[in-house]
Formats: sequence, C-alpha cells, structure tokens
Amino acid sequence: MANISIKDVPEAWAEALRQRAARNHRSLQGELMALLEQAVLGDSQAVPSAESSAHPSARVVGWDARAYPVVQQGWKTVEQVVAELRAKYPEPVTDAPLAVDIIRADRDAR
Repeated sequence: MANISIKDVPEAWAEALRQRAARNHRSLQGELMALLEQAVLGDSQAVPSAESSAHPSARVVGWDARAYPVVQQGWKTVEQVVAELRAKYPEPVTDAPLAVDIIRADRDAR
C-alpha cells in the first residue's frame, strides 16, 4: 500500500478532523481513510459515517491520560443533570446498606 503525507495543514483543519474522528469513534487515520474512500468511490459506495447520527453539538472537550479524545455529546451540562437528580431525589437514601458494608460482607464471606 502507498503512504500519503500532507504537510502544512492549518491547525484549525487538523482540530476539526480530530473532532470529526472522535464523533465517528475512529482514529484520525481511520477518519482520513474514510474521507479518501468517500472521495474516490463516491457517496454511494463509501462506508457510512456515524457522524450523521451524532448529535450536532458533539465536540472534543479534552484528552484523557491515554491521549484518547473526551467527547461531549450530551444536551445537558453536569449542573443541569445534578439539579434534576436533586429535584427528583431531594432526600438522601438512608434505609439502604452502605456500599462499604456490602463490600466488607462480600470480602468476609470468602
């Protein structure tokens, strides 16, 4: 197989490609191969992209410890989710066993 290299790609384009790859659950290399396949074979024969089903606001918001993109796909912020849960469950659960007690009982049963 041949290798192709593109030099002097604008940083904005590279970031857009990284975000597109993350939305499609692909590596940057895989995303570029899909784009080339689409350009060479045409839309009718190319592998379908997950981008069409991704939420339009999905974007890379950071990188984890293994250099994988962290993608924000939700419609709500963390604060909105917390507010909804607090409204739904205003009082903490007190009549259930604590997680530490469950783990201790399981460990002691061995």
